[in-house]
Amino acid sequence: MIITSLRTAAFRNLADATVATAAKDIFLVGENGQGKTNFLEALYFCAYASSFRGSRDREVVRNGEKDFSAAITVSTGRLSELPAGVPREVLVKIENGKKTVAVDGKKAEDRKELLSVAPCIVFCHEDMEFAAGSPERRRWFFDQVLSLYDLVYLDDLRRYRHALKSRNSVLRDYFLHRFRDNIFPVLDALDPQCALYGARLMEKRETAARLFSEVLSPLYGEVSGISGVSVRYIPSWKDGTGRCLDEDAAAELLLRRRAADTAAGITLAGPHRDRYIFEQGASRYSGGTEFSEKASTGQRRLLALLLRVAQARRFTEMTGRNPVLLLDDVLLEMDGEKRRRFISVLPGYDQSFFTFLPEEPFQQYRSQDTLVYKVNGGKIGE
Repeated sequence: MIITSLRTAAFRNLADATVATAAKDIFLVGENGQGKTNFLEALYFCAYASSFRGSRDREVVRNGEKDFSAAITVSTGRLSELPAGVPREVLVKIENGKKTVAVDGKKAEDRKELLSVAPCIVFCHEDMEFAAGSPERRRWFFDQVLSLYDLVYLDDLRRYRHALKSRNSVLRDYFLHRFRDNIFPVLDALDPQCALYGARLMEKRETAARLFSEVLSPLYGEVSGISGVSVRYIPSWKDGTGRCLDEDAAAELLLRRRAADTAAGITLAGPHRDRYIFEQGASRYSGGTEFSEKASTGQRRLLALLLRVAQARRFTEMTGRNPVLLLDDVLLEMDGEKRRRFISVLPGYDQSFFTFLPEEPFQQYRSQDTLVYKVNGGKIGE
């Protein structure tokens, strides 16, 4: 799969243009603030209809404009097969404050339709939040890992969130005395849904964390020289041994905790409170010490990068497809040896986009299949 072009209009500071990208590797070279990251963001926007920076749609629109659009053309073949591959197109636009997504000229009814067109894995500074940030950000990362190759998981996640939102709304209204009737009949209807979808999520999260560790642990050891770093999943609904509850046990737990949830006005436990921790020295019989708390900033940064490598490898293992890699200044803070090691463990990919500052030795990483673009003031040129 190759993204052969990107077309943007009023997307941040990028010039309105179509940029050819039919190459194995595309290097975007320019000073900070010129539009390199914006270019990657536009690609990501076409892949998922959202920003990897966490920006709201209105923040993506160029200053002084109200609407914007971004579109990619994709060939389903490999670079050596161009132009024989079947062309596809994704268009994402905002008009009059409304977002629309079209795949091959037809309106997409669900964003998950995009996942089959141009799956991208982005490496960026915000990824540090996965290594050293809040439990919410780690859950988001591992939910993305699973959702990229398991659409049933994505559906179950949506259904759980919908049921949880309804349950929390009822609890909040009761807590604020907006709802004076007996709320137990409403909870009797919502709790089985939360238990069903929540139990499905936890079962897959537990398995995914174990398999993810099998990829991440040797990776981190190879690049950093630090062995034994792994991922441990800690479910919020668990039995005395720390294992996930099944659907029936989860429903019973929700029932037992109703008084506490009612008093708090919110659902206090469930998959929305699950945790993932990075630990070192864990064994089959005992947990290790939490790695993120004692790791240096450089070690956390490397962990964040290798989480993305492991994500890409898991995606390929589960789907048989390679993702597009978007790498934003990932080599900037590494010394020469760590750069070499990191590049050596990059996952298989059909295409990559790197950003570099002009003074970086990007020429060392060029090949015959590399396109080098200079980025200046939002304009992309050779």
